[in-house]
Amino acid sequence: MRSKKAVSNVIFAAVTVILVIIAAIGFGLYATAPVKVKYVNVTTPVPVNQTKVVYQNVTVTKKVYVPVKYNTSGAFLNGQVITFNYTAQFSCSPPLTQFFPNETQANQVAMGCEVGAANSSAFPANAAPVYVVVPAFAGLSIFGVQQLGANPLGFPVFHYNGQNYTVLTQCGAAGTPTGCPDHMTYIYSPAFTVVEQYLGIKNGVFGLPEGVLPTPAHSHVVTFATNTSIPWYIVVVLDFNPNIFPNPITGQCQAIVPSNESNPTSLCLNSYNNVEQALHTYDSAVSTANQNNPIWEALGKPGVDAISVPSNMILYFSDPAVYPYPI
Repeated sequence: MRSKKAVSNVIFAAVTVILVIIAAIGFGLYATAPVKVKYVNVTTPVPVNQTKVVYQNVTVTKKVYVPVKYNTSGAFLNGQVITFNYTAQFSCSPPLTQFFPNETQANQVAMGCEVGAANSSAFPANAAPVYVVVPAFAGLSIFGVQQLGANPLGFPVFHYNGQNYTVLTQCGAAGTPTGCPDHMTYIYSPAFTVVEQYLGIKNGVFGLPEGVLPTPAHSHVVTFATNTSIPWYIVVVLDFNPNIFPNPITGQCQAIVPSNESNPTSLCLNSYNNVEQALHTYDSAVSTANQNNPIWEALGKPGVDAISVPSNMILYFSDPAVYPYPI
């Protein structure tokens, strides 16, 4: 399977956490915004028995850099951690009602943004794909709501074998302290409706229309770097295997769940090639990790590491091959 430091067993005691969320109001503001850094203490699972993949928790007091400038985030390119420089507000084209004509209320709340269908002819001519990898194995906590299991900073929390693993992502869920700039706050998806109905929810949650939820926590994978800002259309990748979700700081993966693979982290989702392989790879870690996960169960218990879904969402950024975090 794959290499994974991403789902570090992290307990976020916000030590000097100063994080300001600035909405997209122009590139000029971004260009002059100073760098802000926050620090967190990390508790790391350390292997005790490599053969049986047994771990014990060892607290390592160290400082980990999380987000950087107001208008940036991290991303992965061929296993390397690079930078996204956002330059404009997102767009969603065509609006979701073209695909789901009965969702007029959802269209208003989600500003036309949806996951589930796409019309490539509606994208800008030079748009390129960006793969948004969501740690779906962490269940409903991916939406950043503490009542659903997220931590206070907006990161998902994965529960396994009596342990809680905070899943670091390059973007926390929308509306939380770690949400990324120029991202849609809410999105509609028929898959969200399926999950809600699986849970017996018939009229949406948190006052939102059925099928509308906050943009979940996620990381990014691209296929090339450029210093020029271009439009990028979003392909959502739901990762059900915690062993292959990469740490946003290091780009490495860490084996958390027992696997039938000789190398459980070999498909670490820090490259497009690994994303493609994960869409067609079965690993026993998936069924082990997703017991009682309503997302996995409602979607029919997919038997592969990850599934991909198109969207109508477009982001605008450059992605130079520069490490995004202070060294």
